[in-house]
Amino acid sequence: MSVKMVVVIRRDLNMRKGKMCAQASHASMKFLSDRNTSDDPSRMDIKLTSAEQKWFKEGFAKIVVSVDSEQALGELMNKAKRAGIQVCHIIDSGKTEFHGVPTMTCAAFGPAEAEELDPITGDLPLL
Repeated sequence: MSVKMVVVIRRDLNMRKGKMCAQASHASMKFLSDRNTSDDPSRMDIKLTSAEQKWFKEGFAKIVVSVDSEQALGELMNKAKRAGIQVCHIIDSGKTEFHGVPTMTCAAFGPAEAEELDPITGDLPLL
């Protein structure tokens, strides 16, 4: 069994490539910051699941795919949460591309076993 993270980006926003890369990077790191239990800003305390431990050990596999709307991304997020898969979404502040409007740009699913993620994200097109 393999462990991966799937980052789903909204293509309908027509973000610049650099912006898409930055948003995907934010999402892939957010799973760590969301789980930090330390009050000390100089350290992180995170309890990793066995799948997450395997993901770190095997090299952080990530797949980046796309959807065509915020609604489609929201539906995937809800489906993943019902399946017990961690989802970390990014809401951009809108300062550089969205005319000051906070906008959900992407979400990271997992890391989790591929067998858990594939029924949710496996049919999405690669970015």
